Amino acid sequence: MSNYGYAGKILRVDLSSGNITVVPTAEYTEKFVGGRGIAARIHWDEVPPEAGAFDAGNRLMFMTGPLAGFPGLAGSRWTICGKSPSTTPHYFSYSNLGGSWGAHLKFAGYDGVIVQGKSDRPVYLSVEDGAAQIRDASQFWGKSSVEVREYIKAELGGSVRVAAIGPAGENLVSFATVLADEDSSGSSGFGAVMGSKRLKAIAVRGTEKVTAAHPEELRQLSAYARELARNVLTVQRSLMPGPRMKRAACYGCISGCFRATTETRDGVKSKHMCESAQFYQEWAKRYYGEWSSEGIEVSIRANRLCDGYGIDTNCLSAMLLWLTRCHGAGILTDKDSGIPISKLGSLEFIEALVKSISLREGFGDALAQGTIRAAQMVGRGAEELITGYIARGGAMITYDPRMFLTHSLFYAMEPRKPMSQIHEMSIPMYRWIDWANGIKTAFLTSDAFRQIARRYWGSELAVDFSTYKGKALAAKRIQDRQCARESLILCDIAINWTTAARDTEGHVGDPSLDSQMLSAVTGREIDEEGLYEIGERVFNQQRAILVREGHRGRDSDRLEETYHTRPLKFVALNDGVLAPGQDGRVISRRGAVVERDAFEALKDEYYELRGWDVKSGLQTKVKLVEVGLSDIVDDLERRGLVVYTIDKKGG
Repeated sequence: MSNYGYAGKILRVDLSSGNITVVPTAEYTEKFVGGRGIAARIHWDEVPPEAGAFDAGNRLMFMTGPLAGFPGLAGSRWTICGKSPSTTPHYFSYSNLGGSWGAHLKFAGYDGVIVQGKSDRPVYLSVEDGAAQIRDASQFWGKSSVEVREYIKAELGGSVRVAAIGPAGENLVSFATVLADEDSSGSSGFGAVMGSKRLKAIAVRGTEKVTAAHPEELRQLSAYARELARNVLTVQRSLMPGPRMKRAACYGCISGCFRATTETRDGVKSKHMCESAQFYQEWAKRYYGEWSSEGIEVSIRANRLCDGYGIDTNCLSAMLLWLTRCHGAGILTDKDSGIPISKLGSLEFIEALVKSISLREGFGDALAQGTIRAAQMVGRGAEELITGYIARGGAMITYDPRMFLTHSLFYAMEPRKPMSQIHEMSIPMYRWIDWANGIKTAFLTSDAFRQIARRYWGSELAVDFSTYKGKALAAKRIQDRQCARESLILCDIAINWTTAARDTEGHVGDPSLDSQMLSAVTGREIDEEGLYEIGERVFNQQRAILVREGHRGRDSDRLEETYHTRPLKFVALNDGVLAPGQDGRVISRRGAVVERDAFEALKDEYYELRGWDVKSGLQTKVKLVEVGLSDIVDDLERRGLVVYTIDKKGG
């Protein structure tokens, strides 16, 4: 490694010309650290705002951070960024993956890969110990993500790590995924972007070692972090128990989470984790019977089917709900759709649906464009059956903004479902719910939750769910912190300090560990606030990209109408829709909405905290200069997308 924590090089591959070059990582690290930060900057510099997701000019970036490859830090996650086909218009977006591929890219001598152009034939990229080669993939075209991974391992050796696409990506399905080793899956439709470039896979392997500037300090920090993280959730109550389950931690995990693999009776293996394990469970339970062995096995097969074809299960969850509503309303039938919707929950249904979407056969061609576009094509009231449960990018909304008022700002501003942002407050919230429900082992009381709120989110008001006060400040702090963490890149489950706090004073955890680990690895002295300043820069860089690509500030920072008009009835794993209210008293959010006038006032406060123009929601020249982005002002000014002074009154 040429630099502490970094390989020192980013690989650039032009599939149109076949040229392979390198970019020094050091051009970006001081301001943007790594991961999503560096990717956002490269996108700003190189991708014209008018370029579409499938244009040759789009860059697809596979990026690691400076903590990748180190054991015991949960920092080996990696990101795929670029312009996404899952939004209208196509926006810059991002995807966060686990497993081991990111660490092995670092071992191969690179901090990231930039893919540009388009190949005239199917290819895959082989990267090994500082060398890269574009290889023919014609024999793999049409194969599943899982199959091609095994084919490439047979060709190059079992130690290689592979990120690949399935038929859905080849056929430009707007929510096609990228699947890597350990079944780590990347969303935002980037499988389709790979398909548009005729890039079937990227295989990486290397023997280089990562080195830290202060290895003994890092060892001590890792031990401290591991002690804090003893408390991480290991069981997710909503998951069906899978047969023959085994824990399956990502490379360098600090503690292990509930990530596992499971296997059917006839040997079909699948990742058992969060939404991908859950997306078909309820439907299978309804069809086969509560907790039946057949239903459990069908849910495993459904997950594996989506992985193989390369379909985003989070987007498919939203689509399933819409399909069953359309069927119930008589808008779609088995006959006219060519899909056995009446058998939703069965193996027959999910096999037919995933295949038709991935191969764009019949009605699957409309569904391949996403639920919202499909509903527009169907007409006859189909759009009215989408009642605010789909985020930008097509994924199912979770951690509802009517429950978490802070989340209303995240969902209004991000190009996709912002998982790391919504996790920061919602994960400790579920520990509080255990306490509110009287579970004896629960420790996160209302007092503890308010102490966490003071430390992380600026005030106790952040966790007073009866008021809009404190939510704008909490949103800003969470966004800045998570943009910094997605530049490092840290796992937001295994190393979420707000949940790793049982034995700390006041159960508050230690968020300063993030900056301490960065300093120990790179030798760059940076404190907690300094890291958040980098996060603020990254967030502002992303905001500038989105505005340049068509997001129009305040006018675009909006929620679906249903959140303002339809009262909240249900929250997963929280039957009473319980929340802490004033002074920590237990209240219920059942029946709540995001009040329209209050939301607009919340945006006023938020823009002012950001140093943006309150009336338009656009960034100001003063703020961009302050956060170290003075070099992007001229471009925004030419387009009329920057304001010089802050209008605090919105007049």
